[in-house]
Amino acid sequence: MSVTVRRMVAAIVVLVVLRLAAAAILPLSADEAYYWLWSRHLAPGYYDHPPAIAFVIRAGTLIFGNTSLGVRFGGFVLSIVASVFVWLAAEAMLESREQAARATLFFNLMLMIFIEMLAATPDTPSIAASAMFLWALAKVDRTENGRWWLAVGVAAGLALLSKYTAFFLGAGALAWMLFSTRGRRWFISPWPYAAGVLALLIFLPNVLWENAHHWSTFAFQLSRVTHGGFTLRFLFEFLGVQILFASPFIFALAALSMAFSSRARDSHVFLLAALVAPSAVYFLVHSLHDRIQGNWPSFLYPMVALAAAEAFCRMDWQGWTKPVWRVSRAVAVPVAAVMLAVVYAQALFGVIPVGRSDPLARLLAVGLGDVAKTISEAQRGVQAGAIVTTDYENTAWLNFYMPAGTRIMQVGETYRYPDAPMPDPGLLGRPMLYVAEVQRDRSRDLMAQFSQVQEISRFDRLRRGVPVAHMVLYRLSGPKGTLAARLP
Repeated sequence: MSVTVRRMVAAIVVLVVLRLAAAAILPLSADEAYYWLWSRHLAPGYYDHPPAIAFVIRAGTLIFGNTSLGVRFGGFVLSIVASVFVWLAAEAMLESREQAARATLFFNLMLMIFIEMLAATPDTPSIAASAMFLWALAKVDRTENGRWWLAVGVAAGLALLSKYTAFFLGAGALAWMLFSTRGRRWFISPWPYAAGVLALLIFLPNVLWENAHHWSTFAFQLSRVTHGGFTLRFLFEFLGVQILFASPFIFALAALSMAFSSRARDSHVFLLAALVAPSAVYFLVHSLHDRIQGNWPSFLYPMVALAAAEAFCRMDWQGWTKPVWRVSRAVAVPVAAVMLAVVYAQALFGVIPVGRSDPLARLLAVGLGDVAKTISEAQRGVQAGAIVTTDYENTAWLNFYMPAGTRIMQVGETYRYPDAPMPDPGLLGRPMLYVAEVQRDRSRDLMAQFSQVQEISRFDRLRRGVPVAHMVLYRLSGPKGTLAARLP
């Protein structure tokens, strides 16, 4: 192992250790706490996404309990798995250990990977499965051994159990087979079809769950496709976010590789462009009428890392691409490292005092421990039988951060919790507390369902004495009829 490779491996180890420390220290986001609720009721499917993240979280909490580290530990392990597959894919495709180390370093330096492989969300297993898919298909391309298609099928099935964006991976593999001179031969082989069958068999439990639940997840996800009218606003926002999340100069290297290195369709690098192309086309078209959430393309970032590593070591750039490559090559790693350090510092220590404007403080459960104490004191004061919420974020956070045994009851959105119990009549006979952020206060809606809705206090969720969110508490009593409520 060369000195350069050893240094890059050491940097990767440091990044992995930092991710583990952050996983243990940082409070949960609302979405992470929501997926933790799923893990308490394991099922083949859920309203928002397929089930993989619930099982990943359950595995971690079995080891470390209901803690931040417990919720995130399974995802942390998957971040290592994803890194290994990126390394193996780069070795297979680029035939260089140094290139493999560089691709893996780029992968771990990108903000997208810091966020999505730290947080316990469906993107975590999706990225790991995507990296496995890339590795398996690279082995198919490099070895021309059809048995590797079975690994492609396993990866595709696991990716589908993570997020439905995995269908784009299948479209990318098909694009490679259609347009690559190396890929067309597989149309007359049984192996790709066996891979498709294997993927569908792995995915089958979720399909059966969807069928039993009126295809609710498909309906929810597909409902986003047709929103809005034509605009360029979201296109520029989408591109800007992806450049930021990939780190600008890693993105530039990857773009050079995708645009120029892959032009030879018999090139192994063409596989990267083929895998990315269907997703890129869809996201670009979607951005012409609606916002693309920044994390949606996260499953493509293993390909971005390999493409950037390929461009880094090419020396035959000509014309305007040469100065772009030269600058990007020189500053890609230091700029990405500085950006990552700033995000770590802000997330862990709040070094930039931006108050309520701090997106990380609002995203994470900063100050939720004190909020839970305030609510617990109010609950004892009015002898409330349950805490009522009207949004999934507070439902999830309070379930996680309130003392064990506290009843958290969400009114409305019961479709999110099809397996959770309804409140029993004895619970409804006692006073309850309604808690919400002021900007999400739905007390007026609750007046139609309770005889008394009385505000009792307001307080703030704080980070170092600075308000992150304004909260309000109400006393509820006298429910009118049957409540549309669940106890997740």
